[in-house]
Amino acid sequence: MTKFSALFTLIANASLLVQGLMLLLLMISLMSWFYIFRKYMLLSQARRQTETFENEFYKTTSLTNLHQGTLANRHTIGGMERIFSAGMQSFADISAQNRPAAENLEYAQRAMKAAYQREIDQLEAHLPFLASIGSVSPYIGLLGTVWGIMNAFIGLSTTQQSTLASVAPGIAEALIATALGLFAAIPAVLAYNRYVAEVDRLSLRYESFIDDFSNTLQVRGAA
Repeated sequence: MTKFSALFTLIANASLLVQGLMLLLLMISLMSWFYIFRKYMLLSQARRQTETFENEFYKTTSLTNLHQGTLANRHTIGGMERIFSAGMQSFADISAQNRPAAENLEYAQRAMKAAYQREIDQLEAHLPFLASIGSVSPYIGLLGTVWGIMNAFIGLSTTQQSTLASVAPGIAEALIATALGLFAAIPAVLAYNRYVAEVDRLSLRYESFIDDFSNTLQVRGAA
């Protein structure tokens, strides 16, 4: 009997509760990997879009033309471009009302901060789910292990002759639950830590851009 066939035999002979916990951990693991890959694609795209727009912003000689370009491609632009577009649109709308320059800048900054918060909320979406998987999955696996070992010893107490061979299968099937819990938790924790750091880096770049853009508006206006 191969190791894999022996493993499947242990799972098939496990109690219903342990089997249910194993199935739950398997589903959790699949959901975790789905969000890990999805978040990886989202953050990679956000990083590329940020780098591209930063180069365009610091090279441009006309903020108005840059803004028109973002409006023309509003369905494909990145987070920094949306922050820029919100600030430019707000600044232009308030400037048309002939209000003081300081008030124009204040409205633009408010619009950019609101757009910034929306972008951060989107980048942080599903990260709490990965954190929950990383913290809860080992305990779910431990519950299956404790239950399986308890059943193994209960079965051992009913036999007249106790040997290692009689109790080993029950302990082995119980430990499978712990292994599945760790299998679900470890990738989720690693991904969560990496993605949180990536979101923090993008957040700092967005904040730095808002400061630079505010200074530009104060000096040059929306020209």
